[in-house]
Amino acid sequence: MSSATKFVLAGSLALVMCAGALAADYPPTPPQQPYYPPQQPYYPPPPPPPVYQPPPQVYVPPPPPPIIASPPIIQQASLVNDFSGWYLRGDIGVSAQKFQDFLFTHTNSAFVWPASWQIEQKDIKDTVFFALGAGYQFNAWFRVDVTGEYRQSTKGKAVGSYSEFCPGGGRCFDIYDFDHQALVFMVNAYLDLGTWWCLTPFIGVGVGGAYHTFDALSDLGLAGNQSPGFGFMKGQSHDSTLAWALHAGVAYDVTRNVKIELAYRHLNLGSPDTGIIGCSNFGCGNTGGPKAFYTLNQFTAEELKIGVRWLFDCCEVAPPPPPTPIYQPPLMRRG
Repeated sequence: MSSATKFVLAGSLALVMCAGALAADYPPTPPQQPYYPPQQPYYPPPPPPPVYQPPPQVYVPPPPPPIIASPPIIQQASLVNDFSGWYLRGDIGVSAQKFQDFLFTHTNSAFVWPASWQIEQKDIKDTVFFALGAGYQFNAWFRVDVTGEYRQSTKGKAVGSYSEFCPGGGRCFDIYDFDHQALVFMVNAYLDLGTWWCLTPFIGVGVGGAYHTFDALSDLGLAGNQSPGFGFMKGQSHDSTLAWALHAGVAYDVTRNVKIELAYRHLNLGSPDTGIIGCSNFGCGNTGGPKAFYTLNQFTAEELKIGVRWLFDCCEVAPPPPPTPIYQPPLMRRG
């Protein structure tokens, strides 16, 4: 063993001995208390959320089932008028009459008619008329009727002039006066154009005949301040002509069976002929005078009339079925 090792061992033994001597000098060490770690704080769990308790329900009996009012029934034109049936009608109106020319037809071949003859003026007064008729409604769109009307007598006048045979040169005149009255019979067809707010516009055409009556027809000749001739028609004269008409108007439904019409009509009465005027004064001469009859060429009228139609209630229209009720559940109320 080396000297260094011995030296280390001797030093260690000396330290042990010194430590034991020092330990003998101190009081004994008290017993060690056991170590307890600090306790964690205790947190109680939160209370459970409150459970919602609904209030007690009071039973309320359901209300009686609702009364469902049927909606208003809107009747179309097809429901109101779409039936076949007969009707009667009556009309009254005013007529503005005119004719285009006052033509003459020479009947005395021994008399030479003046070549310079011309009509200077012509006119016929307005008139009123009354009509009755019966018709048939085929459906909501088409109807036909037959009418007969009386046209009140009115005054007519024409003035003709010529230069031949006129004493002193210049022009002489003939003044014609007459009364005219007519009966008109027509077959009319109408197209109804639908109904709105009880109003039904319509258009139509008619064809038929007119029976004309001329009365008090006279011819007064004037040459300067003198009357060299006078002629007249004996009694009355009659003539028949073809007549046709165009209609346009609107009808108002007073009831399902009664309708009032306001209408315009263009009426063509043809070209009726008067009776023959014979010369009856000293101006007739040896030839017997200028005998002739006259034609109211293109006799027409523009008219405004009001009428009433009464429909026979032959075909009742079945009412539409009532609407099906819609179920609505009863109302529930809490509380």
